[in-house]
Amino acid sequence: MNGNRFAVALFGILVAIVIGFLAYQFIAPLTVSVFLYYSTRRYHQSLKRFHLPANVRAVIVMSSLAVPLILLVSYATVLLIIEARQFIKDYALVDVASENLEWFGGINEIPEFTVQGLYDAYQSGDLAPFIDFATQHAEFLTTLVSGFFLNMFIVVIVTYYLLVDGDRVRAWLHDFGEDAIVREYLDAVDEELEAVLFGNLLNVLAISLIAIGSFSVYNTFVPAAAEVPYPALAGALTGIASLIPVVGMKIVYIPVTLITAVPIVLGGDPANLAYVGAFFVVAVVVVDTIPDLVLRPLLSGKRTHVGLLMLAYTLGPVVLGFYGLFFAPIILVVGLTFADTALPPLLDPEKEVNRSQRATSGQQNETAEPDEGRTPEAGDEVGEPL
Repeated sequence: MNGNRFAVALFGILVAIVIGFLAYQFIAPLTVSVFLYYSTRRYHQSLKRFHLPANVRAVIVMSSLAVPLILLVSYATVLLIIEARQFIKDYALVDVASENLEWFGGINEIPEFTVQGLYDAYQSGDLAPFIDFATQHAEFLTTLVSGFFLNMFIVVIVTYYLLVDGDRVRAWLHDFGEDAIVREYLDAVDEELEAVLFGNLLNVLAISLIAIGSFSVYNTFVPAAAEVPYPALAGALTGIASLIPVVGMKIVYIPVTLITAVPIVLGGDPANLAYVGAFFVVAVVVVDTIPDLVLRPLLSGKRTHVGLLMLAYTLGPVVLGFYGLFFAPIILVVGLTFADTALPPLLDPEKEVNRSQRATSGQQNETAEPDEGRTPEAGDEVGEPL
């Protein structure tokens, strides 16, 4: 019997090693999936009021997040291409590129970003340098694109089934945690992850609305030459960038400030730079500093310190790469919850005994309190004395 148990345990260890190795190969999409699951689980559960099946609610949740994000990225890409083309045309950068970039030679004009414009450019041969460049780097581009879609596929599938079968996963984990300490720790981690990551989703939405409102109000009080281009888009991207504390939002509003200032510096009225400076101050104070000081503590978890959470978001990408942005806060919550919930009873078992006794007596008092001191009324059943 002991030999059979050892063989089963050894087989289980080997299977766990193989699964762990495979999971490590896709650690980035799996981490993003867990992050999205806890960020959207409360939203998924709130849809129960409409009496919808779990799979339908999961599709609604993912669609309501993915579709706006895809539209936003697509819209930003199109606008970036159009604005870049106009900027290159206005400041004659095609000639500069033709002189300094060998593969760019022979291009006289950037084609219009329309079906007809691209077709005409292809017919005239203006797209030939771009096609040759893509052909020379086809292997790299193919690997990049295929890897991106593979990771996106994993994120979608794993997040969907976590939303649909999350209750089963929690029940399965509870089967391994018959000890009260383990159960309490698993429940605490689950609750804290939801509180922290759902709070981040609310923070993104709040920052987006604040940024859109601030940029739009700014545009109503300044001359046309000093207006922020596409304030709604800039505000939405600022909210998404707020996932990275300290440096995140600066990735958006500093380039927006520079884009607004460059035409003025190159050929506009220098007096309008004062308005651009005012925009930068509004972005730093109203969009960046005040919400970070007010909203983030309110939307953080119960046990996780805000400063440690900011460090996790900041240092995670530095140490682990892109997926560290999502992996570091999850590890922080798991570790801090263990130190707060499971570690004290493990170091001092008497605390666990005392806590269990208090919990048991509390339950007994709750059961007995409703009947204490109550006078029997008509219709009450009176038991026979022993």
